Amino acid sequence: MDNLRQIDLNLLTVLHALLIEKHVTRAATRLHKSQPAVSHSLALLRAHFDDPLLVRRGGHMELTAKADALIQPLSDTLTRLSGLLGSDRGFDSSNATGRFKLAMSDYATRIVLPRLVKYCRTHAPGIDLAISQVSRDTMLTQLTDGELDLALGLFPDAPNHIRVQTLFMENYISIANENSLPEGRNLSLEEWLERPHILVALRPDSRDEIERALALLGLERRIAVAMTHWGTAIDLLENTDLVLTVASRAIEASERYKNLRRFTPPLELPTFAYQQGWHNRWEHDPAHQWLRQAVVKCSQPIR
Repeated sequence: MDNLRQIDLNLLTVLHALLIEKHVTRAATRLHKSQPAVSHSLALLRAHFDDPLLVRRGGHMELTAKADALIQPLSDTLTRLSGLLGSDRGFDSSNATGRFKLAMSDYATRIVLPRLVKYCRTHAPGIDLAISQVSRDTMLTQLTDGELDLALGLFPDAPNHIRVQTLFMENYISIANENSLPEGRNLSLEEWLERPHILVALRPDSRDEIERALALLGLERRIAVAMTHWGTAIDLLENTDLVLTVASRAIEASERYKNLRRFTPPLELPTFAYQQGWHNRWEHDPAHQWLRQAVVKCSQPIR
């Protein structure tokens, strides 16, 4: 107990933000504090732990070995303290302040994000969201390193320290210009493979679930256009012979394109779970639990 008298416990929340962000300015933003105030706190923390905690290497800040060892026990301790001090109140989203960093695909920014932003503005106006778009592997790395609070995507091979929750099940659907399709029927597999396709992915050389399914059959399709944004991809279909095959909810708004037709892809493609993932250090954090519950609510299909 004597050690507790030697440190202002408010510094522990600053330390936690610094360890997660690995950046003084970003930690200040996360805490809604000024950069000089966080720099001053870092100096006090360095003196208390007799360790630099954050060191500059190669143009960016890295944690020392002692700082890295502090992340998990500090996260656990702050979570327990939060539960102890707020056990009767729970997380008060209406008065909460803070900033969550989320990564999601272009798909989720259209399907989930608009509803999530509206939900936060209504129920948690003091909560800020920082959204990034990165690859699946980068999401997992950033969750591990504390650079992300939450990631939305497909995580079939997530490591044990990443918790995963299914938001909804999805399936693939193809869409093409009506005038380019056979009258009264859909494309056969041979016809589908002969057509030029649009690939929506972060990298033009990505091999997604569709490419993997084709590879199992010893087949491949021609990717005529590779791009990152599915919304623009739909615009390319009108008056062309291109075919787009994407998750079905990605083209819910395609009704406004009167010349386009949806159809089931002529090969067996697996349904898949669209998920949210987070590091287990946040499992019992009340604010993070609120965020995850909000994402679940905002991910359900509109009926």
